[in-house]
Amino acid sequence: MYQRGHPAADLLRSWSWPVLHASPGHLRVEASLPEQVRNRRGQLFGGFTGTYVDLVASATLHGSLTGGGRVWLATTSMRLEYLAPVIGPTVVIDSRIVTTRGRTSVIDTRFHDADDEVAVHAVTTFRVLPVA
Repeated sequence: MYQRGHPAADLLRSWSWPVLHASPGHLRVEASLPEQVRNRRGQLFGGFTGTYVDLVASATLHGSLTGGGRVWLATTSMRLEYLAPVIGPTVVIDSRIVTTRGRTSVIDTRFHDADDEVAVHAVTTFRVLPVA
């Protein structure tokens, strides 16, 4: 995942997440839920869910890009469906590329609870932009 020094990644401690599976277009990680992103019930505070989705989905897309060179991924849309509370201390997040057309890609991301049921379903659209 992201190394230290990325503000959102540092907040979520993504540098410590075990990668359970990584292949072009598919990423599965075990993400930690630090205290600062949990509500009083110990559940992931909904406002941080999009940050997890953005980090994991963008890492999924980065892992499939070829051709070298640096690129910027612009998140152009994100839809979140909350199906159940996300309860820590960790959650498995599975992310896959659904489709790519030109410089636009759609990523499907799911948070799985301890019973492997989907607790959050997200769909994110990214535009790949060259770094000038």
